[in-house]
Amino acid sequence: MRKEITSTSNSLIKHIIQLQKKSKVRRTEKEFIIEGAQELQLALKSGYSIKQVLVCFKIFDFEISLEEIGCEIIEISKEVFEKLAYRSTTGGIVGIAEALKLNLNELKFNTSTPLVVVAEAPEKPGNIGALLRTCDAAQADAFILADPKTDLYNPNIIRSSVGTVFTNQVAIGSTSEIIDYLRKMNIQIYAAALQNSTSYLEEDFKNATAIVLGTEHEGLTEDWRTHADKIIKIPMQGKVDSLNVSVSAAILIFEAKRQRYNLQ
Repeated sequence: MRKEITSTSNSLIKHIIQLQKKSKVRRTEKEFIIEGAQELQLALKSGYSIKQVLVCFKIFDFEISLEEIGCEIIEISKEVFEKLAYRSTTGGIVGIAEALKLNLNELKFNTSTPLVVVAEAPEKPGNIGALLRTCDAAQADAFILADPKTDLYNPNIIRSSVGTVFTNQVAIGSTSEIIDYLRKMNIQIYAAALQNSTSYLEEDFKNATAIVLGTEHEGLTEDWRTHADKIIKIPMQGKVDSLNVSVSAAILIFEAKRQRYNLQ
């Protein structure tokens, strides 16, 4: 008989709420929460291990085989699901997943000219989610977070990325670690900044490339500007001198893809 939880005071439900709310608990337990059938499917296809799945069958209506998930399925009441749900359109399903290590040395490239996107010190989950969606759309070879201020498994990042947090190859490290890694891999560093920069339209992104972006308010730190092979900018014609970081990333990434597509 399938286990059923009908009380919001159940210890497992309390544990899930803690995982949702506190990054410290996610780090300590090496677990995080995935809400939604689509997100769970993407995580499974990308090799994530799902420990438990909680389903409200009064709401659940997605075409996903629960048996194929390969873990314990727990039935929950509508009241319990509403207590757990971050949003109302996720189809009555929540999973507890095992976090990946996300080390730089675990990145694997199927090409000698990878296109890598690096975001330094991103804080807003919505921006990180938008960056992940852009990288997925362009099929970038990796997305690297440098000194992030928000952990990757924050529920708001998973939500705003629409599950592309799982479809991208992601790594996390300090700025110095990432610079050393890119040098070791012979990946050219193109830092997006205003100081001493040239237009991105003048650059060649067909070789192994890392496009590095900072925050909208503070930009990139001196380490990136010092170690960059090129400092690039997006020419502005209006009154402001910066764009949202995800918009800037999209412009630069798709220019790199355009150049590479023209080679084929």
